[in-house]
This record gives sequence, C-alpha cells and structure tokens, in this order.
Amino acid sequence: MKNFVVGLTGGIGSGKSAASSRFESLGIDVVDADQASRTVVQPGQPALASIAERFGGSILGADGGLDRAQLRQRVFSDPAEREWLEKLLHPRIAIEIFRGLQAATSPYVLLVSPLLLEARQDTLANRILVVDVEESTQLARTVARDANSEQQVRAIMAAQIGREARLARAHDVIKNEGSLAELQAQVDALHKRYLELAAEFRLAQQTREHT
Repeated sequence: MKNFVVGLTGGIGSGKSAASSRFESLGIDVVDADQASRTVVQPGQPALASIAERFGGSILGADGGLDRAQLRQRVFSDPAEREWLEKLLHPRIAIEIFRGLQAATSPYVLLVSPLLLEARQDTLANRILVVDVEESTQLARTVARDANSEQQVRAIMAAQIGREARLARAHDVIKNEGSLAELQAQVDALHKRYLELAAEFRLAQQTREHT
C-alpha cells in the first residue's frame, strides 16, 4: 500500500460517520466500506443476481435494486445465510476498498468500516482507530436513528466483534459519550498525530526505495 491508512471502526451507533465527516472536513480522503458494499450489489452486478437467486425476487425493490433493509433482516435472523452473504460480498468489497485506498491523494487516507476487524480489512490499515460507546448507548441511538426494533439491533450488535475485543485491537480510541464538539476535538488531535505518522511512513518508503 502506497498510502498511510487509518482504519476507523466501531459498533453500530457508535458515531463512525460523525468522526469520519470531521476527518473529511480536515482534507482527508475517506474510503467508506459501506459505500463499497453498495457498489458491488448495484443492478447489473453479478453479486446482485446471486443474491436474488438465493433469496428470491422479492429481495429486489421496484427499481430492480437491492432491498437492503429486507436483506439485513433476513441474514441477521439466520447465521447460515449471513455467512453465505459474507463469503459472496467480502472479496468483492475488498477489491473496491483497495482501489479507493490506492487512488487517495491526501497525506493519509481513512478507511471507515463497521466490519474492519471481522472482515480482516484491518490488514489494509497501518493504524486502527475505534470509536467507542457503551452498548446501551449503541442500542438507544440505533433504535432512534434507524427505526429498527431493539431485537434487530441486538442481533446486529451480536454479529459484530465484542466491544472489549475491538478495543484490544485499537491503537487509538475516540470516546463518544459526550457532545459532537467533544468528538471533533478528539479527531482534531488525532489528525495532527496521523499527519506526523504519515510523514514518517513516506520517509521510510523513500529510504527503502533508495537503498
């Protein structure tokens, strides 16, 4: 990887989007794994045809696109179906992510992914940043934001790596139980640190190239 990559992750409802938006406002290129996951299931993509064959035509909307809410409900209620879907999509998503990371031109690049650790996307990152909140906060925020049932949100949380395991893998942690301003202040401090690390990374690359 030619660019210094910071992998940003966190459980559902932790505030990943708010953090990544702040990094983006500071001039950092953001590669979003969720966007990559949408790209690989667009109409005409082989993955969408495979999903429709597996789950039936009702999994598609009137426009021929994927009904993501229905698919999420189906796979999070059946671990075997979720495993099948992950085997189908994760390699395709990884290719999209890699392309985005290679195309980035900012001093470092942010890879935002809720499954950074679960899908082994952390192998693309030089550093792991976790946005962390209490599980009760995750639940309350997600139910309010997405109008999902508490049961469905708990199923999604259960499918993600546990909070303690996630924190154990982190190089850096943003605590997001406070205000948006408090989160942004933490991002600003980390941004300065990442600029330094990215400069060191480029220097090391240049040294290797000339030895």
